[in-house]
Amino acid sequence: MGVTQHGHTLRLDLADPTLREWTCTVVHVDPEQGIVLDRSAFYPGGGGQPPDHGVLLWQGTQTRIVGTRKGDDLYLVPADGDPVPPVGTAVTGAVEETRRTLLMRTHSGLHVLCGVVFRDFGALVTGNSMEPGEARMDFNLPEVPADFKARLEELVNVEVTADRSVAVKVLPRVEALALPDIIRTQSNLIPADEQEIRIVDIVGLDVQADGGTHVASTAQIGKVQVVKVESKGKANRRVRVRLVG
Repeated sequence: MGVTQHGHTLRLDLADPTLREWTCTVVHVDPEQGIVLDRSAFYPGGGGQPPDHGVLLWQGTQTRIVGTRKGDDLYLVPADGDPVPPVGTAVTGAVEETRRTLLMRTHSGLHVLCGVVFRDFGALVTGNSMEPGEARMDFNLPEVPADFKARLEELVNVEVTADRSVAVKVLPRVEALALPDIIRTQSNLIPADEQEIRIVDIVGLDVQADGGTHVASTAQIGKVQVVKVESKGKANRRVRVRLVG
């Protein structure tokens, strides 16, 4: 399974994160698991980023997609009660624009946060989660300066307004793991059998392995507010952020 192929499904979301509508064919339907397409721009979730929502349009009918299940295939979960297109049906897929774009901005904002904390405070990530427009990231940071919250917000927004390019590339495993500091989490979460690794590079700030969708430059993130810094154990600090505007 390559980076852009999962089971029977070609991952259009990774090839072009701006794609919101496309044509495809239903290749499998499982009453318990969901719908499998030959091509899909639905981000299936992972790395803290939730799955996309959207619709499938076919023969004058609409099927709402409310989630995903990952296994040997990528299964799209239809809303309860919605009709399911049979195998072989040509459909048009459409991702919910507002949710996806806000998640892309949020995810890129977390990478800026991660890059700043690693660069200026030397801390690795211990966990994260996000919803559209808000997120939290945990760091192994035993000592926290008194002005940490305000200082962090200022530093993050300096990088946002710098309009740094966000570049994505796929490298062979050996080449990717040779990059310095590519793993920004305290534990290496890259599967041992993954032979290709997707790299997200906020140019001049942060380079790390990542499988999510991102904006093209940091200026598209918008202003980041550090809402709260919490202690979650002896050395663990949780930073809660949200996008403003």
